[in-house]
Amino acid sequence: MNRAELERFILENYNAEPDFPWMKYPKYEVFRHSNSKKWFALIMDVPKSKLGLQEPGMLDVANFKCDALLIGSLRCEAGFFPAYRMNKDSWITVALDGSVPDDKIKMLLNGSYDATASKPTRKRQ
Repeated sequence: MNRAELERFILENYNAEPDFPWMKYPKYEVFRHSNSKKWFALIMDVPKSKLGLQEPGMLDVANFKCDALLIGSLRCEAGFFPAYRMNKDSWITVALDGSVPDDKIKMLLNGSYDATASKPTRKRQ
């Protein structure tokens, strides 16, 4: 899945519009819950060197909130990196270059959406 495909998938399946909060980084887009404004996905292009890759150029990536145990196992797979500019214990960076299967990206996106959703409040008795 590439960047455009992920953007299209989010727009078609989630109640969210892209937000571009940083003028300095016009290609960094945040997708938020419509009610709470909490982020569930951040799509950006970053220098490959910032991800520990030894090649020049930029790479489109997405950050998703993720269970800490899952993060540990995912980081052993190609296309996954410690969260770029986010809490590395609860977020993961995923390459959008075809190295990660689409179904895995969709699963992580859905998990991130659920993990950042507002929790219903209990009434006190």
